[in-house]
Amino acid sequence: MARTSQDAAPRGILEAAPEEMIDVYDLHIDTDVTVQLSECCREDARAVFDVLDHTYRLEGLAPPGTQAETVPATTVWTATFDTAGGRHEQSSPAPLTGMVGAVLSGGYHAVDEVEKVLARSFAVQSVESVSGDQETEARLLLATRLTAPA
Repeated sequence: MARTSQDAAPRGILEAAPEEMIDVYDLHIDTDVTVQLSECCREDARAVFDVLDHTYRLEGLAPPGTQAETVPATTVWTATFDTAGGRHEQSSPAPLTGMVGAVLSGGYHAVDEVEKVLARSFAVQSVESVSGDQETEARLLLATRLTAPA
């Protein structure tokens, strides 16, 4: 009995040419970047997340709200941003009350883009970078920018 094209694959399953699959896997595109802020108050975390929210789409946990804290002080604020989505608006330099520790983790290109956006609004000092096979982690110190970026 001869097989027809309908018999070749179960209904609903699409077959992709091998070269298409290779292209997708070779790109290693990861556009999500997780941003962890530490050693800062709620207002500083909000200032940093607001800058990123004007540029990218917030994917993960909500950034700090405006309600008063009724629990012990939070030491780490976390949000995930999709660097492929969002408004991509420019943000002006934002004042911070002190130094803010930031850890960016995600794909190489995405982390690099987030670091550039932060550098437009804050003074950024790179502390450490740890690279893996497909992801990287950048540790930064953010402070109020005193002059316009070059």
